[in-house]
Amino acid sequence: MKQGLGTQLRHLIELLDGAVQEAYAEAGLDYRPRYTPVMRALAGGQPHTVSQIAAAAGITQPAATQTVALMMKEGWLLAQASPSDARQKLLLLSPQGKRLLPKLQACWRATAAAADGLDAELPHPLSDILARAIAALEQRPFSERIRQAKE
Repeated sequence: MKQGLGTQLRHLIELLDGAVQEAYAEAGLDYRPRYTPVMRALAGGQPHTVSQIAAAAGITQPAATQTVALMMKEGWLLAQASPSDARQKLLLLSPQGKRLLPKLQACWRATAAAADGLDAELPHPLSDILARAIAALEQRPFSERIRQAKE
């Protein structure tokens, strides 16, 4: 029986995230792969709002909010009031986040090299296929495609 697209994607993510999580552990980091888009957005040293992080990371605001909450609980981030709007919180790397950033960046470089190697083994680079699939779904959402398939 052929697996559905969602099942295949979940399995792919499990394979990738499991290996990346293992690489972090081998580097002595207690760190989750889901933190990476937030860390990358804040790595430049400038504070960001959750909305800015979501936009920079290419993730939804609810996903960014949830990830930021976990990261603050684990000591990776700090929040401060915005000088222009006290209702708005600005997020920045904590001393722990800044201290571990070089180790993380080394892991990210190794992960990118491994991804490049995987792309080279495939008839069509997975990163290109994923980018094209995302663009197609942004143009015409999957929910619309499902509705049309029911007609």
